[in-house]
Amino acid sequence: MERNTRQRTAILGAIEAAGRPLSPAELHALARSEAPALGLATVYRNIKLLLEEGRIREVSLPGEAPRYEVAHLGHHHHFKCLQCDRVFDIAECQTDWNALAPAGFSVEAHDVTLFGRCSACSGKGNADGAPSAGHTHPHDHDHTH
Repeated sequence: MERNTRQRTAILGAIEAAGRPLSPAELHALARSEAPALGLATVYRNIKLLLEEGRIREVSLPGEAPRYEVAHLGHHHHFKCLQCDRVFDIAECQTDWNALAPAGFSVEAHDVTLFGRCSACSGKGNADGAPSAGHTHPHDHDHTH
């Protein structure tokens, strides 16, 4: 049991330290610094347990596998970098969504994801969780949606 607890602690610690939603592969890579023998299957098992315990929550983006973040965050939105594929939190939500809805409609919930290039990929500073020197960008072409 000690190993499972240590692995779960490493996984949760990686999510907390990242400060942004992580894919299972990102989570695996980051948590291995604390638990080198950690396997990807163990990451998936622990994601399931942490979701059931309510300690993390799923972040769903259209057409993508889920990512995971700590559950205690309040309402917020996300920014996805089209170059490095990382997802970042956007804390502000000040739009009057009812004003954007068609006449007579009432907005009950919303989810917003912005797409573009993070500061590290656009060359305008260094985003939190910037890629390491060995990180390569899988998408070097422009995306249009």
